Amino acid sequence: MSKTVLITGATSGIGEACANLFAYQGYKLILTGRRLDRLENLASSLNEQHNAEVAVSSFDVRDREAVISSLESLPHEWKQVDVLINNAGLSLGLDPVHKGDYDDWDVMIDTNVKGLLYVSRVVSNWMVDGGAGHIVNIGSIAGKEVYPNGNVYCATKHAVDALSKAMRTDLLPYGIKVTAIHPGAVETEFSIVRFKGDEERAQKVYDGFEPLVAQDIAEAIWFAVSRPAHVNINDMLIMPAAQATASNIIRKRD
Repeated sequence: MSKTVLITGATSGIGEACANLFAYQGYKLILTGRRLDRLENLASSLNEQHNAEVAVSSFDVRDREAVISSLESLPHEWKQVDVLINNAGLSLGLDPVHKGDYDDWDVMIDTNVKGLLYVSRVVSNWMVDGGAGHIVNIGSIAGKEVYPNGNVYCATKHAVDALSKAMRTDLLPYGIKVTAIHPGAVETEFSIVRFKGDEERAQKVYDGFEPLVAQDIAEAIWFAVSRPAHVNINDMLIMPAAQATASNIIRKRD
């Protein structure tokens, strides 16, 4: 019987890479995100390439009522979720705290912390009913240390780190594993979103070194999820070879 994975933020980057890898591994997929057209295109591609069964559900994880209604409206057979990948997240701006944008703060907190909680609240109950499951939370090196001007984004990812530990404790009696994956510099749409569409500024983030790519993180997630039943990978910090800490990167210059 095929297992089922639910992936938030599946329309690009790490979420999309996870969708491709889990489809290749024979999973049924529930793909969520804000951009319905991208979800539908990805679902069609996965069905064509891997003969994958795919359900899509378009909502913004910040919207609690939309999260609950969208997930609860899935057919019963789709609620038997084996793996939840809480991937939806973002960073906005790179300003010192005294110059921060209030709206950016709200979006980051509502997406990275509250959105993760909303989805987990629904899906973890399905897993409790089923007596098993695996939740993978995508954190960041920003959840392990704070870097200049990262303030609120770093705070949200520290929260993801703490919530992962709390969820692991609370869900232990129900046979549910919880893994936190913390990437360093990964070249996705992340920096384009952070700099609000300024692609030139976003590209400079990765100048002079080879960053991670989304596939690297998807493979790490698959490693954690595919361990034997008695093994849980609690925490994984993954960096490009050129990066030692959040703000210590060796860049080659021409």
